[in-house]
Amino acid sequence: MAPNYYWKGYLKLSLVTCPVAMTPATSESQKVRFHTLNKETGNRVVSQYIDSVTGKPVKDENEAKAYARGEDNYIILTDDDLDRVALDTVKTIDIDKFVPTDSIEWVYLEKPHYLMPDDAVGHEAFAVIRDAMKADSVVGVSKLVMGRRERAVILEPRDEGIVLWSLRFGDEVRPEEPYFEDIEDDADPDLVPLVQKLIKQKSAHWSPNMVSDPIQTSLLKLIEEKKKLLKPKRAAKGTPAEAGTKSNVVNIMDALRKSVEADLKGRKAG
Repeated sequence: MAPNYYWKGYLKLSLVTCPVAMTPATSESQKVRFHTLNKETGNRVVSQYIDSVTGKPVKDENEAKAYARGEDNYIILTDDDLDRVALDTVKTIDIDKFVPTDSIEWVYLEKPHYLMPDDAVGHEAFAVIRDAMKADSVVGVSKLVMGRRERAVILEPRDEGIVLWSLRFGDEVRPEEPYFEDIEDDADPDLVPLVQKLIKQKSAHWSPNMVSDPIQTSLLKLIEEKKKLLKPKRAAKGTPAEAGTKSNVVNIMDALRKSVEADLKGRKAG
């Protein structure tokens, strides 16, 4: 089955051009999604655009984008109008600059996409651009229209392909200083080795299972249970949870030592 691409166009570096295709690197299609129903009839509820004056539903072909010039005064823009002002970056990723790979702060990275050559002829040009960036440890900086807005993007070579990251706008990123300025600069040097022991004991190889969604799993289990039942059973009343012991301010050194010891005992027992 052929992949369903989100975007197709051209990757351009000076006089080197190749056709490329792009698809989001992440997906939420497996998420549990709900419909809204009328619980009295069991029918689905649908949403409609309603004319604010007549109160009547608006047909799809009559919907239009508009710019507010004043109160109840609008300039209507058709799809043809919007297409006429489309930028070159609608169909071309023209690499404008290169910057060191580690120079872009993580907070600017928004969403990753996989970028790949779109035909056999473009493979060589694509591979040359990719391998040159790898060799110089740089990423390409460009712009691309996504959702009718021009976004800054970077192109990061990864394995045999390129990952295109859309970037957040500068005014979307909050500076970290106001939030971190009151935190102590240096930790107690006697405590750091204890935390390092905990880190070593709890170190493991990365696995996607570490970021599984327990709520999603519980929802799927609940849905399966309800499928088997004609009528949902009323949940049994549980006993109130016992009140926890009062928290005490403890010495952090003792807490860390106990954590290390408990983790070691748990590993030996396992």
